[in-house]
Amino acid sequence: MRGLTTTGRKLAAALTVTGLTGALLGLPAAALAQETDGPFEIETVAEGLDYPWSMAFLPNGDMLVTERAGRLRIIREGALLPEPVSGVPESFVAGQGGLMEIMLHPGFEQNNQIYLSLAHGTSGANNTRVVRGTYEDGVLSDVEVIFDAAPEKDTPVHYGGRIAFLPDQTMLISLGDGFNYREEAQNLSSHLGKIVRLNLDGSVPEDNPFIGQENVKPEIFSYGHRNVQGLVYDAPSGRIYEHEHGARGGDEINILEPGKNYGWPVITGGVDYSGAQITPYTEYPGMEQPWVEWTPSIAPAGLAVYRGGMFPDWEGDLLVAALAEMSLRRVDLEDGEVQGQEILLEDLGKRLREVKVAPDGSIYILTDETEGEVLRLTPAPAA
Repeated sequence: MRGLTTTGRKLAAALTVTGLTGALLGLPAAALAQETDGPFEIETVAEGLDYPWSMAFLPNGDMLVTERAGRLRIIREGALLPEPVSGVPESFVAGQGGLMEIMLHPGFEQNNQIYLSLAHGTSGANNTRVVRGTYEDGVLSDVEVIFDAAPEKDTPVHYGGRIAFLPDQTMLISLGDGFNYREEAQNLSSHLGKIVRLNLDGSVPEDNPFIGQENVKPEIFSYGHRNVQGLVYDAPSGRIYEHEHGARGGDEINILEPGKNYGWPVITGGVDYSGAQITPYTEYPGMEQPWVEWTPSIAPAGLAVYRGGMFPDWEGDLLVAALAEMSLRRVDLEDGEVQGQEILLEDLGKRLREVKVAPDGSIYILTDETEGEVLRLTPAPAA
């Protein structure tokens, strides 16, 4: 493994919470930055992956990494094995679509089950699908479909696809708005632009917030989302965090609550890619305000809460992998409130897709490239 030592820069919390950014204040980014205390080291664990999207750490020390092209790869003892996992269902690979999330069943050590999210269908009719199967020794078997988003769409973008497990043996799945179908995010008879909650077998929990309402999808947990690319449950705080892409501006972090409306596309801090106004509103009755907002956009992708021993000063902080900003953002939390943000890994010059905290407390990152890498972040040795 090859490595380098690097540092980051900090941004003032007041300039990043609830949309109050340096751009809005007319301040140059350099005026908001200062050097951080102390470097860290980055090691290249594996390379040559085709747009890696998500990863999971197995109890035996192996790692599983999804490639958007539809393959599930194994990293063992620091080496990427040449043969992908067999038995993985075919994905619809186009645009942003392909094989996306991998998550281990909470009882993986007893049942060896994993969950995958993937784009499914054709260019004219595709959706986000979640499957469950049994993984053992490079083979996925007994694969079953546990969820298909409806309706199907004809765009190869905005799939969502993130999965998070809750302590009550249910799971959350994020579903994008399909880009051309953004109004569907407010339509409760559609899964588009929603986060859904399921039992681990794909059935609908009886206490979901919209159960029994006519013409409403019973799986819906929250709505008014654009394209949620970060989703995590943090047990110590009891919070569910999600982040999602805005258009040009208006990227958000939200704290999820059941039944809440997070506003898209009625309220947003962004504008359309053409520069046209999406909506005149940044707030509206009955709609949640973003907890953190980024304008200009950073394109947040992976999300993790740091819980581990290697970086004790980061305990409980949020880590955000950013595509457009080509950075790792650390959102510094104290007593559950944002104190500031730190921009890391800018010097790599790479789009970052995913961030996960390993069992040993180190931080793993995936780069979003045709020759994608798995990177490992650890504290630099003391001088």
